[in-house]
Amino acid sequence: MNDLLEPHGSFNLSVSNNILIARLSDSWNKECAEDFSINFKIKASPLLGKPWGHLVFLDNWNLGVPEMLPIITELVTWCIENGLEKSAQVYNDSMIKKYTIDQMVVKQKGGFERRIFAEPDKAITWLSQYGFIVDENICPQDAV
Repeated sequence: MNDLLEPHGSFNLSVSNNILIARLSDSWNKECAEDFSINFKIKASPLLGKPWGHLVFLDNWNLGVPEMLPIITELVTWCIENGLEKSAQVYNDSMIKKYTIDQMVVKQKGGFERRIFAEPDKAITWLSQYGFIVDENICPQDAV
C-alpha cells in the first residue's frame, strides 16, 4: 500500500446544540483534508437550515501541505452557504498558523465572521453573544 495516499493528521468532530466543535491535530496531507471535509459536512448536516457556529481548537494542528488549501477553502464556502455565521478559532499566537488559516478562511463575508482566541472561554463567550451555545454539561476542550 502506498503511504502517500494514507491520511496523515487527525481531527475530532462533535456537535453541541447549534455549534460544531472541532479539534485538529498533527500535520495534514491532502487525504486528511479530504477526510475532514467529508466528515465535517456529515457532522454539520443536523445544523443545516438555520444559523450555526463553529468552535475549532488548533493548538495541536501543525499546518499541512499546500494541496490541502483548496479543499479547506471549498469547505469554508460550503459552510457559509449552508448557514455558518460565526467561527471561533482557538490557538496560541502563531504568525505562520495565522497566515496559513488566512489563506483558507475568509475573515468576514455577508453574515459570516471569524475570530481568533487564545483562551477557549473567551471564544465560547463570543459565540454565545450571537446565540451559539455550548451545552453546559460539556467541556468543549474534552468534547472532541
